[in-house]
Amino acid sequence: MKRLLTISLLSFFVACSTNPQKEKGIKEIAREIMVASKNCALITVDSSGVANARAMDPFLPEEDFTVWMATNPKSKKVQDILNNPKVTLYYFDKNDPGYVTIQGNATLINDADKKEKFWKEEWKNFYKDRKTDYLLIKVIPRKLNVISERHRILGDSITWRAPEINFNTN
Repeated sequence: MKRLLTISLLSFFVACSTNPQKEKGIKEIAREIMVASKNCALITVDSSGVANARAMDPFLPEEDFTVWMATNPKSKKVQDILNNPKVTLYYFDKNDPGYVTIQGNATLINDADKKEKFWKEEWKNFYKDRKTDYLLIKVIPRKLNVISERHRILGDSITWRAPEINFNTN
């Protein structure tokens, strides 16, 4: 029975990577979790190799799962990203035990048009001067993992490895 379950889960992983319909379904579920979560954790690695997680208020993911968020240009996360642009975003849906992680490359954006486009009025007390106190972080995904009990998308029973989607990042 254990061998059959392992083979079934392995088949699921293979099916996800070769079946566009399965991948589309997983992406829709991932997007649903990200929207329901509202916030995420941005995880960077500092110059001494220590991971740092911060609660963030991201915009909804774009069609290709690019995620935009804002920060203070003097924050430590900016220096972390300059030193190592590889980041992880972690979305957790407390109402439906499940999560999405996105591993990707972060870019710091200080473009006036983009800053106008990616602005939330409720941030006005955090960023007194949008020209100097406000910086965007753009995360382009390389890999997405998703677990959702409600949708019966679970990790491997032995390794707990979550289903994943790899993005073509040329």
